[in-house]
Amino acid sequence: MNISLKAADKKPLYKDPNAPVEKRIDDLLNRMTLEEKVGQMNQFVGIEHIKTAVANLSKEELKTNTASAFYPGFTHKNVEDWTKNGLIGSFLHVLTLSEANYLQSLAMQSKLQIPILFGIDAIHGNANAPDNTVYPTNIGLASSFDTEMAYKIARQTAKEMRAMNMHWTFNPNVEVARDQRWGRVGETYGEDPYLVSRLGEQTVKGYQGNLNSNENVLACVKHFVGGSEPLNGTNGAPTDLSERTIREVFFPPFKAGADAGAMSFMTAHNELNGIPCHANEWLMNDVLRKEWGFKGFIVSDWMDIEHMSDLHGTAENLKEAFYQSIMAGMDMHMHGIHWNELVTELVKEGRIPESRIDQSVRRILDIKFRLGLFENPFADEKQSMKVRLNPEHRATALEASRNSIVLLKNNGILPLTNKYKNVLVTGINTNDMNILGDWSAVQKDENVITILEGLKMISPETNFDFVDQGWDPRNMNPKKVKEAIAKAQKSDLNIVVAGDYMMRFRWTERTSGEDTDRSDLDLVGLQNELIEKISASGKPTILILVSGKPLSIEKQANQASAVIEAWEPGMYGGQAVAEIVYGKINPSAKLPVTMPRSVGQLQMIYNHKPSQYFHPYVITSSEPLYPFGYGLSYTTYKYSNLKLSETTIPQTGNINVCLDVTNSGTRDGVEIVQLYIRDKFSQVTRPVKELKDFARVSLKAGETKTVTFSITPEKLMFLDKKLNPVVEPGEFIVMVGSSSRDSDLLKQSFFVK
Repeated sequence: MNISLKAADKKPLYKDPNAPVEKRIDDLLNRMTLEEKVGQMNQFVGIEHIKTAVANLSKEELKTNTASAFYPGFTHKNVEDWTKNGLIGSFLHVLTLSEANYLQSLAMQSKLQIPILFGIDAIHGNANAPDNTVYPTNIGLASSFDTEMAYKIARQTAKEMRAMNMHWTFNPNVEVARDQRWGRVGETYGEDPYLVSRLGEQTVKGYQGNLNSNENVLACVKHFVGGSEPLNGTNGAPTDLSERTIREVFFPPFKAGADAGAMSFMTAHNELNGIPCHANEWLMNDVLRKEWGFKGFIVSDWMDIEHMSDLHGTAENLKEAFYQSIMAGMDMHMHGIHWNELVTELVKEGRIPESRIDQSVRRILDIKFRLGLFENPFADEKQSMKVRLNPEHRATALEASRNSIVLLKNNGILPLTNKYKNVLVTGINTNDMNILGDWSAVQKDENVITILEGLKMISPETNFDFVDQGWDPRNMNPKKVKEAIAKAQKSDLNIVVAGDYMMRFRWTERTSGEDTDRSDLDLVGLQNELIEKISASGKPTILILVSGKPLSIEKQANQASAVIEAWEPGMYGGQAVAEIVYGKINPSAKLPVTMPRSVGQLQMIYNHKPSQYFHPYVITSSEPLYPFGYGLSYTTYKYSNLKLSETTIPQTGNINVCLDVTNSGTRDGVEIVQLYIRDKFSQVTRPVKELKDFARVSLKAGETKTVTFSITPEKLMFLDKKLNPVVEPGEFIVMVGSSSRDSDLLKQSFFVK
């Protein structure tokens, strides 16, 4: 009797935190039914999300909505029951700690008590949930060229997520953004594979740490692959790319993420060369797992497996779509009610081996064990706000915002002095929470500093006359535009804060962001008239842009005295913008994406092939409005004494590049020094230049520093005619300077023998 009691009281091996993870997984898998295994591969939206969607969406609207969901024929009560029965492995769109803990408590009522893995779109901080630190969006972070800041933001985000019982962020988005019509440019790190790779890998490391702590979260490298260069600029449209372009441009940031230890990948919405990415065995198995050695799990994007049947037409029904995706390498389904039933049928029919299901479940359970969820399935609500929005995180958000804002034009008007006593401020983004950017929930007013509030804070002695243009560029009031134009003539100086609208709670009224793509890059509504006529007032006019992507502002830039690209600067964006306007901060950011003059210039990238402008455009310029890597400062920098350690090296050799950078102005500053390389002659065409390194250099007024870069064989390598990596003999041109523009670069050649 006593022996039986002891045996009954003994914990199963999978619940022993001291046992090896592999042994725990083996033990748990052996106890699971097929239905429980398939359930671990399925994700659902949260119950509060379901309640809201049911109240606001019709069944017809549900079919095309990619932000909200409910499950026709089922209620949130069904979802709760499935959770209690251990048939759901993950949730997304759970936005509060109380709901996360509640759903976890339901999972703890199941037979095996397998914890839920909560995923959330924590793209720039855990901003999609209320009461969290909101940093600049990824395009702003990329403008800082600051890999240490990328790590720091990710580290802090991970802590705030775990304080809300959230474990998995659908970031970094390492797509290389080469079509500015695409609404998700702001979610990326820009157009350059090297810059995207460096920021992406540090973001992965910041999120995940060693994945063995309650302060770490799972990173998700997305979207694999090619969705950032759709045929018509719209999210999810077909992508048709050569394998060379895929491997040279789009693969490197994903491989960097895998090499950095990322343990989840998300496939792209689009079809790639006729094959939906969600059923692309070459991508998921051949490249990601076999070629790159990826050990984590792959998750689908929002209902994209279903789209193989109802959109792409590569699967005749839902069951066939699930079959194709799983056999191609998919591990987890986002999201829906039919997965459990149909996948279980596929296994019982013998079409999918249960061993294949075990592969996926093993990968998912591995993460749950490593994150400590079996030991700590809940987060402490009393401790949560001691982590979220803490002073250290707020300070980082402000610093990141200061470093993300690009000064594009300055005719000497900036920084402003106190001689401008009466300043008109107007435009849709002057006093709106839209500065938070896409993937942001509405935050408390006291946690957001708008641009108007920032101006008043930094220059309290100035009389700011605010003419409110509302938040919606599509429906600006002509009377308010006329009012601002009239007041502009009487002011000392005018500030127009224009751009796009990104806030997700007004999903159908946005002009930029996820699934909000454009056929042009123009300012929407009456914004052009507002800028043009205020600039014509005869008074100095400053144009500030709040946007997630480059906009066509050639005419407006010519009219304005100064132009600032603030991107989506986050919770302290208003303060950071005002500090730059009034010279409290010296701007240092550089463009991580080329700004074209118009949509007709697309594709407009700096690292194009030599023949791209052999025949220039007629009538209009072939040059961008502002090039990649460009950004002004309130001081000046002089580049000199470019030297190479060698003039000839073997194919396996290294070469050091050094030069002097002098702050030749009167203000302290930070210069982003950029190194580019061109392979002058090669068996396949190579770009006119490629970014291969960069450095943020802090310089006091009058100070000179020597900057040294190391060029390794990897930085000279390219894919030959058979797509094999090779360093070819010949001449290489090294270019170092302040932007990708030829006139901003010093040049030297060396030879590989």
